Amino acid sequence: MLQFITKVKLIFNNITGKIGFYPSLFAFGGLCLGFIMLYAESQGISKFLIENAPKLVINDADTARTLLSTFIGGIISLMVFSFSMVMILLNQASNNYSPRILPGLISNKRHQYVLGYYIATLIYCILVLLSIKPTDNKYQLPGFSVLIGIILSMLVLALFIYFIHSISEAIQINKIIETIYQKAKLRLTELTSQTDEEYSQEDFPDSEDWNIIRIDKTGYLQTIATNALLEFCDEANCKVELLVAKGTFILKNIPIVKCNIELDEKQQDQLFTCFGFSRSEIVTHNYVLGFKQLTEIAIKAMSPGINDPGTAITCIDYLSELFALRLCKKDFSYFKNKDNQAVISLRTINFKELIYFVFVPLRIYCKHDIIMLHKMLTALYFLLQSESVIDDAQEIIINEANLILQDAKQSITNEEDLSGVFAIREKIAAINTTTIELVALNP
Repeated sequence: MLQFITKVKLIFNNITGKIGFYPSLFAFGGLCLGFIMLYAESQGISKFLIENAPKLVINDADTARTLLSTFIGGIISLMVFSFSMVMILLNQASNNYSPRILPGLISNKRHQYVLGYYIATLIYCILVLLSIKPTDNKYQLPGFSVLIGIILSMLVLALFIYFIHSISEAIQINKIIETIYQKAKLRLTELTSQTDEEYSQEDFPDSEDWNIIRIDKTGYLQTIATNALLEFCDEANCKVELLVAKGTFILKNIPIVKCNIELDEKQQDQLFTCFGFSRSEIVTHNYVLGFKQLTEIAIKAMSPGINDPGTAITCIDYLSELFALRLCKKDFSYFKNKDNQAVISLRTINFKELIYFVFVPLRIYCKHDIIMLHKMLTALYFLLQSESVIDDAQEIIINEANLILQDAKQSITNEEDLSGVFAIREKIAAINTTTIELVALNP
């Protein structure tokens, strides 16, 4: 049952993730409201208002037509302007920061709600306008419907002001960085609380001789429904080990899972329903993408065309916080069943891989910048003092510091600048409890 629910959830999430989903819902709502108001008009609601509140009702057909026509033309103009503004800002964000941040900006539901409200009001006004028809030398005027159209159109103006404010705020680099950080932090916190990491790596059986299961799909492994996977393991009385980490791009026919029993074709199909695939990556499903995006923004900021070291420094600050949080999560993740047995082993991006793939591009593109070298070493100095549940975390951090120091010695020719960078080296050496020696300025 859980596998079916998981499949439905994946389909629902895929549909709701489209940029046109919520505007389509609003458009349908506007259409329904229009027909409801036309039905209310047929029941004499405008006649009731004329008798009890005549000042609220427009009793001239030409005035009503003019107002509705003006609203329709104005809303279309606002929609065109809004869409054009969105496209211009998205292009600017792609050029100045990173193309990877575009899905996060496009999927902002507040902007979709505003655009959807535009469309809903437009459809409603068109329906009301079409309902104004001449009958026997006089007009049967839907006065109450016109009043609702006026109110809805006034709200369009208010939402347009809000839209301008929101889109201009969303495109600010500090806001983008903060959003990426918060999403990655939330996902990391969830993973730390969900997985049963009180186990040691020896608690899960050796899977060397287990059966390998290959996937018949291609795409990014976006979601893993652990509850459905636990139910499958209970039903099949098996244990599984995932061979690829979430967020990895999967090719057809590559090994994805190991199982301690041989599964038939039907069981394999049930197993595959526990995995969700996508052609794009999402930070809320994969915290590693948050590290990637912040790294790419920092690198783009240091390019000669952008030349914005302040943004790069901000990215390193946020990366430092995320790394400190990652130190609170072990490099392996197990899930246990109702009998308190570990039956699922997840493949995770370990801390060594993560810190290496983040700092490699930073070292390559920023090794000639004194400020960035200083900032990277300061970040590692901060991580050395952070609480960690990873046994070899200090060795990993010291090795990364040595790589930065080596690049600094090779790239910086000014001895005064180089001594400033190596001043951080002395601070790191003072708290180095490993057997690894730091690179010296003068060997």
